[in-house]
Amino acid sequence: MTQASADPHRPRALSEEASESSPGHFASQDDAPARPLSEIPELDIPRMPTGLPEFDRVLGGGIVPGAAVLLGGDPGIGKSTLLLQAGDRMARQGHRVLYVSSEESAQQTKLRAKRLGVDDERLLIYAQTNLEKIGRQIQKLRPHLCVIDSVQMIYEPTNASPPGSVSQLRDCATELVYLAKAGGTAVCLVGHVTKQGLLAGPKLLEHIVDTVLYFEGDTHHDHRIVRCVKNRHGNTLEVGLFRMGAAGLESVQDASALLIEPHAGSPPGSVICAVTQGSRVLALEIQALTADSMLGSARRKVSGCDANRVAMIIAVLEKRSGLRLVDQDVFVNVVGGMRVNDPAADAAIALAIAGARMKRGLSSRTLVMGELGLLGEFRQIGALGQRISEAARLGYSRLLVPIHRSETDKAAAAGASQQMQITTCRTLDDALATLE
Repeated sequence: MTQASADPHRPRALSEEASESSPGHFASQDDAPARPLSEIPELDIPRMPTGLPEFDRVLGGGIVPGAAVLLGGDPGIGKSTLLLQAGDRMARQGHRVLYVSSEESAQQTKLRAKRLGVDDERLLIYAQTNLEKIGRQIQKLRPHLCVIDSVQMIYEPTNASPPGSVSQLRDCATELVYLAKAGGTAVCLVGHVTKQGLLAGPKLLEHIVDTVLYFEGDTHHDHRIVRCVKNRHGNTLEVGLFRMGAAGLESVQDASALLIEPHAGSPPGSVICAVTQGSRVLALEIQALTADSMLGSARRKVSGCDANRVAMIIAVLEKRSGLRLVDQDVFVNVVGGMRVNDPAADAAIALAIAGARMKRGLSSRTLVMGELGLLGEFRQIGALGQRISEAARLGYSRLLVPIHRSETDKAAAAGASQQMQITTCRTLDDALATLE
């Protein structure tokens, strides 16, 4: 490793040789004059597919050369498995991949790779925690992708703080990101999370990287979710679905088949809704349960959606529809481990709670979507036409939707009306009247 340059802000892990190399489309032209926006040519960002379709979806089509990706998740959820598989498939496509293991020995990584069927010779394993040595390996090998598993365990020798401290994380992440931008090597950092499920360490980590991903799931179930919360090169609302098996992670193309289990008849408290996650539409099941409680001590427990929004929906049910819930414990759950932030799920939550209280339900082949206002009205939702088309593809026989207003929504409803019954609702009472 060479000595630091005269610039005190330049990271120490970057040598003069790397700084003088061609940085590709990430080059910063300090001598370029200011130009009008209309005169700046469009940038065609190249991407390297990982070979995992759902991972590519979340990344925006693949990994961008020179980009920095931060992946966080609970211990044992499968972060190392995901990146080892992605690295192997990229190596099979001819890319050079350097997998830096700071928590396991090379032999331990070899055991996992053997179980996953990973054996491509272009996938290089390097067990190291010293940042200077890691930097030298990156400059020597010039890999297309470098995985750091995990960033909390590596350290900068000139920093006296212990690995995982705020100052070490800041220095190590900053130098790795600078090195990625200058040399064109994409860097993927694996990060630990706190008990609250947030990335541990300084918030600076999320600010300096290009993409932040969360790997979520229940270790007692076989499905996993990769959620994007920041992406400078793609959509920030995308999710990728995987199934964990004996041979590793497999991409799930038809998410509805994974998240919804068919029910016989019309079970009270179960409603299917269509929500948007990035560019895709997912059909999810929302379940609700009510139980008698003492007046003044009723509980509201929510899993998978905003508890404050559920409280608002309960208030609308009581005030606008006359449903007594003040002496009822109310439990709401989004089945499948998904988290719903789409307001289009309001109507489904309301019907699930009302159905559980009234012991009436909807057919499992009925899909509900609509935002609920404080006046009890069904409000318009975005991408209604896309949701209707997805419901038709999945074979639903009936839809409960807001009044169509745009020409696109009307055209989508007209095209799907031959396959299913579409019921438009103006108020919550209109929807409650459909409960069987």
